[in-house]
Order: sequence, then structure tokens, then C-alpha cells
Amino acid sequence: MAENDIMLMAHLMRRAGFSASYEELEQRTAKGYEATVEELLHPEEQPDLEMDVMNRYMHGWRDLNGLMANQGYWTYRMVNSSRQLEEKICLFWHGIFCVGDSKCMRARQILLELNNFRTHGMGKFDNLLMYLSTDPAMLYYLDNQLSHKEAVNENWGRELLELFSMGVGMDGEANYTEDDVKACAQAFTGWTIANAIPRYPYGSYANRFLYNKFDHIDDDKTFQGETGNFNGQDIINIICKQPATARFVARHLYNFFVADEPQVPAWQHTPPRDPELIKALEDEYFSSGYEIRAMLRVLFNSDSFKNARFAKVKNPCEVVASTLRLVGDFTTPKPRFYDPALQIRYMGQDLLNPPTVEGWHTGKEWIDSGTLVERVNFTAGEMGRIDSPGIRAIIDRLAARGRTISAEALLDGCLEILGGYELMDETRDLFLSQALKTSELATDSEEFANQVSQLLQLIVATQEYQFA
Repeated sequence: MAENDIMLMAHLMRRAGFSASYEELEQRTAKGYEATVEELLHPEEQPDLEMDVMNRYMHGWRDLNGLMANQGYWTYRMVNSSRQLEEKICLFWHGIFCVGDSKCMRARQILLELNNFRTHGMGKFDNLLMYLSTDPAMLYYLDNQLSHKEAVNENWGRELLELFSMGVGMDGEANYTEDDVKACAQAFTGWTIANAIPRYPYGSYANRFLYNKFDHIDDDKTFQGETGNFNGQDIINIICKQPATARFVARHLYNFFVADEPQVPAWQHTPPRDPELIKALEDEYFSSGYEIRAMLRVLFNSDSFKNARFAKVKNPCEVVASTLRLVGDFTTPKPRFYDPALQIRYMGQDLLNPPTVEGWHTGKEWIDSGTLVERVNFTAGEMGRIDSPGIRAIIDRLAARGRTISAEALLDGCLEILGGYELMDETRDLFLSQALKTSELATDSEEFANQVSQLLQLIVATQEYQFA
């Protein structure tokens, strides 16, 4: 089993999941890269998480009404679910189709939207937009329940075009006009929310979508050059056949899974970083009938993806979940079980509660002086837990290489097991001269475990570890 194959698998699992232990990487490499891609693309074939024990201990997870309970529950899923791409695609769409608890104040309602992303997030884009258009959390977040035939509210119509499907523009041209926004908003009049069932005496009930035909503008509308008595479904059908929508979806997939792009508002006047891959994704969007799974298959099997190692700044979920998967000690209830979810928040990504409908700015904007300290403190603290199963496994694997190991081999071994990270020459020399002062280390000595742990702590505190 070639080391290069394992490192390629490590790259795939960092992007299509939340990393993997070295043992898992070896198992997946034995299956083969393309077979692993197919397995990831079909999460429904893997068992879902068994939650009975967790629900027994984590009482807030039973009803999932509160924000903190939902954040803790999702963090647990990211770390422990065998359906890694399912959780990753859920995070992908959550960062685009943003709904915030700060306005909705119904975290369980947002959870229902996230479950739709899990179930339909790799399906047809037009179906996904339809689910979104009838989602009570989204309709409330963007005020469509306040949009009436006599007083149209354009919030949902505008954001559907600007942030959820087409984008403002591409190749220096605008993708839609103000008249398109007005027509879009008119087509969605009457798409609202039914009155909620009172919570007493049986508890809280989810809101439901309601179409009120008496509050719908039943007239001809002109949208994207087409005229007719359009409703919301018609608008989505027109949106999804636009080249701008193919470009929008392709660039978002590239930015999330391959390499950091400029922020979305710059896309109208900034060409894609990799035009060839974007074109291939656009072509697949149309040839597959708008299927996201088909686009991901093209993306993961492309040379551009395979060669884009460490070309993305990790988002906070990736920092926390990948570290916890490596440590292997977040699988059962214990005190301070919500701390990982709080760590994600402290690093700048408040799950289920993005700062605006625009979502989080990604790439280098994840990092500032405060969030970097949170990243380093969290990862270094976890790597210092010598008795955790994952760190113990790393120590034992390195110790099995011989009774003694050179300082350079130990450093290379740690970098390899963490996923093939490479340090700048200056950092590497500093580690060898200061952190590992002896040229040979005895693997059966009492201090070996501490030496490995301290070296892991130093590695995860580097600039290089902030990239996926």
C-alpha cells in the first residue's frame, strides 16, 4: 500500500468528511479511491447513528428545541457518523441557505431544514430549492409570511436570486434585473406558514407550510425573459435552467471542497480560480439534470481536486470535528459534553445561527488574532490527552517501528499520521533542534509517550495545520 495513496485518501477524507484516523485511511485505501468516492456519495447505504443511549443521557436532545442542544447534537454527528459526506453536505448548504436562530428562535424548526439537506442535499438542485421554498424556517427568516398580493415583500425573492441560486452576476454581467426580483417575489405570494398548534398539553409542534391561493398574485409575470402566470415552482424551473445557476453551484462546490475562492460578492467580476474544472462541473450540472451527486463525482475524481491539498483554510467545524475524530474520545456521554460545540462558536461559526443571510465569509477570513488562539488552544489541548484512544494509538504505532526512532523519523511519522502535513523548512528545523533535542529516542522509555504528545501539540499549533 503506497504512502502516496494513503495521503490522497487523507486529502479526500478531509474534504468529503471530517478527516479520519490512520487505521481508517488504510482500510479505505485498500478499497480504492474511486470505490471510496462512491461509498461517500451514497451515505444512505451506511447505517445511521444509533442515538438511544445518547438521548438517554443528553436530555436536551430528546426534543431539540434549544440552540445549544442542536449545536451539540450536530457536532456529535460530525464526529461519529459513518455518513461523513452527508454531514459535510449538510454543512455546505447550511452556509449557503442560511437561516438564523437569532430571528427564528426555533432551533428545532431549523433542524428540520438541516434534515432536508441530509436527505436531499446531493439530489436535484431544483428539488432542493423547492424544499427550501416551502421550509417554514426559511419563509419566516426572509419574511415571506408578510408578503401579500396587496403588499409584496421582496426579501425572499431577492435572496433566492442573489444568494441561493444565480448570484448577482458572472463574467462582468448582471444575472438578473430589479424587474426579475419583483416578478419572483410576486410569484411566491401566498407561500406562507400555517398557524402553529399550541404546545400545550402535548409539547411543541413544528410549523407547516401553507399555500394561500387567495393571497397569490394570479397574473402574468415576466421573469428572465419569459412571460406567463408563474407561481413559485415555475420560477424555480426557470432559475435552474440558467447558465448562471450552473456557474453559481459549481463555484460554491469548488470553494467548499477544493480551494478557497474570493468571497461570493466578487464573483461577478472575478473569474473562477480553475475555469476548466468549473466548466466540467457546469456541464455535469446540465447533463445530469441538475444533480449535485453527479457534480461531486466529477469534482472528487478530478486532477484539480487531487492536487489541491492544503489549499483551503479549515472552517471551525473542520478544526473541531477532525481533531475529535483523531482523538477518538467523543463517543459517549460525559461532563462538559457541549464544550466542542462551544469551541466551534468561539472560533467564529455559530451553528444554526449565521451572522446574516449571507452566511459566513470563508477562507482566510476565518482567521483573526482571537479565533487563531482558540484554534491553537483547543487542538493542542486535545493532543495533550495521552490516555485518549486516538493519541494512544498514534503512540503505539510509532513505538512499533523499532526500539529506537530518530528525531527526524518521529517528526515525519507524526506528520504522516496526522494526514500528510508538510512544515516549512524553518519550522521543521526549529522542531528538530529545540523540541527534539536528541537524535535518537527510545520507544520503550517512559517519556516517549510525552515526547510524541508534545510533538503533536506543536504540529497542530502551526500555520500548516490550519489548512485542509
